[in-house]
Amino acid sequence: MKTKQRVTGIGGIFFKSKNTKRLQTWYKKHLGLPLDPVWGGWAFHWRGVQNPKKKSYTVWSAFEATTDYFKPSKKDFMFNFQVKNLRRVLAELKKEGVWVDEKTEESEFGKFGWIMDCEGNRIELWEPPKGK
Repeated sequence: MKTKQRVTGIGGIFFKSKNTKRLQTWYKKHLGLPLDPVWGGWAFHWRGVQNPKKKSYTVWSAFEATTDYFKPSKKDFMFNFQVKNLRRVLAELKKEGVWVDEKTEESEFGKFGWIMDCEGNRIELWEPPKGK
């Protein structure tokens, strides 16, 4: 069975932390992450191998342990994968029996949708905004 590629990159790694300020300080001190003082995370910027003109980024972000953002998953982490056409990917996954959150969001940062894998891990799918 041939499956078409839907994910085009890793958009982010999100995880819960018992003490986000302490953890952010540790990553800044020991690994040199120049964390953003406003939101406390970091975006690693990169270019596509097959299309070097295409710019993108992968986000590292620690969330408070009490966040509801990962629900209904009970896990302490969430992956964010980049996709080209969020609506199409969500519709195809739903047809395949994958749990798809009915909620989607659209902002200046792009389009977002959520699914759960077979082990209850919440996955955020992100279609970056055009031209950014």
